[in-house]
Amino acid sequence: MLRFGGRALVKVGMVKPCHLMKPVSATLVAGRNLTQQQGVPSQPVPPLDQTCDHYLSIVETVVEPEQLNQTKKVVADFQKPGGVGERLQRGLERRARSTENWLTDFYKKADYLDKRKPLVIFSNPGGLVRKKAIRDINMEQTWWGSRFTAALLEIKTRIDNGTLPVDYIAGRPLCMKDFDNLMSSCRIPGPKTDSLAFWGKSANPPKHFTVAHNGHFFTMDAYNSDGMPLTTDQLYVQLKRIRNSSLETNTDPVGILTTQHRDIWFKVYTNLIKDKTNQESVSTIETSMFTLCLDGAVPNRSDESSLVHQMLHGGGSQWNSGNRWFDKGTQAIVGQDGTVGMNNSHALVDGTIILSFTDILVEQRDKIEIQRETNMEPLPMPKKLHFNITPEIKKDIEDAKQHMDMLAQNLDVKVKVFDHFGKKVIKNHKMSPDGFVQMAIQLAYYRLNQQLCPTMEPMTLRMFREGRLALMNSSTSAAAAFVMAFDDHKKQNSEKMDLLEKAINTHRMITLMGVSGQSVQGHLLGLRMQAVEEEIPMPDIFTDTSYSKAFDFKLITNQVTSRTGCKPCLGPEEPDVDNVYYGILNDNIDLTVSSFKKTQREDYAAHLLQAVEGALLDIRTLMEQTPRAEMES
Repeated sequence: MLRFGGRALVKVGMVKPCHLMKPVSATLVAGRNLTQQQGVPSQPVPPLDQTCDHYLSIVETVVEPEQLNQTKKVVADFQKPGGVGERLQRGLERRARSTENWLTDFYKKADYLDKRKPLVIFSNPGGLVRKKAIRDINMEQTWWGSRFTAALLEIKTRIDNGTLPVDYIAGRPLCMKDFDNLMSSCRIPGPKTDSLAFWGKSANPPKHFTVAHNGHFFTMDAYNSDGMPLTTDQLYVQLKRIRNSSLETNTDPVGILTTQHRDIWFKVYTNLIKDKTNQESVSTIETSMFTLCLDGAVPNRSDESSLVHQMLHGGGSQWNSGNRWFDKGTQAIVGQDGTVGMNNSHALVDGTIILSFTDILVEQRDKIEIQRETNMEPLPMPKKLHFNITPEIKKDIEDAKQHMDMLAQNLDVKVKVFDHFGKKVIKNHKMSPDGFVQMAIQLAYYRLNQQLCPTMEPMTLRMFREGRLALMNSSTSAAAAFVMAFDDHKKQNSEKMDLLEKAINTHRMITLMGVSGQSVQGHLLGLRMQAVEEEIPMPDIFTDTSYSKAFDFKLITNQVTSRTGCKPCLGPEEPDVDNVYYGILNDNIDLTVSSFKKTQREDYAAHLLQAVEGALLDIRTLMEQTPRAEMES
């Protein structure tokens, strides 16, 4: 399930849904972010009765009356005085007093580390970065790679020094700690659950990064003998050496193994590192600050949707999927024509951090000028990482190639800029931009599928120490009433406008709940995980049919507005789930849809994208055709 995250802008005692990534409207203030970290409060544990009441309001939108009555009895028994609910609530409150964040470790384990599906497509987000326009159009890939790497090293220095600009919302500092997890980090496969490894704060932190080219891996030092990062010219020389020594494509790319199902990858991983050479090479990749992927050809570099595929999964084994190590915290990807993107581990950091990091990175890259140095310090040759490929591992690689190709062929991604209007027009009608787009997406889904569905929108919890995400159910009863009435010709425009305003106001309230740490889903997850930790029988509320239905999201929506034009994307978690990402700018809306290809629905993603465009236009027409006095009545 997608975890890029939404957010809100706080104004004088109220929360207005403003939508995701801090760079859009959160203030950036220079200073030592770890000092400001002291002002970030702990995440509260919501009241048990409040969560139970809101949970029932969610359940009533997705189950039949008979099932609802049964669930009400189960919930009443759970929250009764002296019952199991109160016991688990006390456990969470103790946990909150003794940990930095009572929810975060539970969240990472349940939503990422215990999941056994491949990281590629299902877990790791990819992001296409806006290409910098410069005078020399003949610049080769190595120059683009050296510039991007120099920017990465500069940002790494700022992260280590705690001098990244602090994110603020309405004067409140946001938690910056997860920026530490972006580099020198890796996800490690395990037998039933994975683990996360961090080396950036160790006694001897890594000073190397790895480079992938044509499926070969290399390691190189990032710093000169005086401790200063390599210059752009030095990086160019080293990357040129790597390219010249790996001209032939590796027919047994070990990186493709990281695209496998996690249980399969764990077994292969265990077998792979039994060999000392292999173990040393794997360790070098895992401990590296980041992996730079110098990609080969792509099928259609003029098509933005095709380029998003490259950043998300590499396009398949015949293209660049073997030129990756998907367990890494950060992979920077550079195409032959200078197209740049990112692929990150979602278990290590959420999309709010990833997009903020990417925006800062792009801004730093654009500041770097190419300079020709005449007296450069002699540099050691980058070291190629070798792997001993046994017949068994060779078969594992071939199996991974087939599996990756099937995944890539089944995924559909469509990207488009909706240029009819943007945030300014929506705000002129006194509407919340995020709420407006949310209603358009739900209307589009209903028109295309002739049914409502549970819809999820994540909200950032970075206002709290080590906060991750709150997963909010945005398919409220108010939203459903608006969607079902919109195309009913018997309804007057004034009634439709009333329903729209009520739906958006309800969306504003659930946004407030989310960013205030009052998420129903998050609290129930914590209570369920607490029951596991205390080794007590699982309470009926979590085995009741309604619990799975309430959070069985079929439509995942994310506001992913980037100030530098980055287009992030992630594949759906299940074949029957659709993802819609949107960036709301002043005069346009960036739209990205991802879904698995439907057997009976050819070009489904394109049709859903078209339906969203149509819904945006139709809701705007409704607002323009409804007199303002009527709207305010």
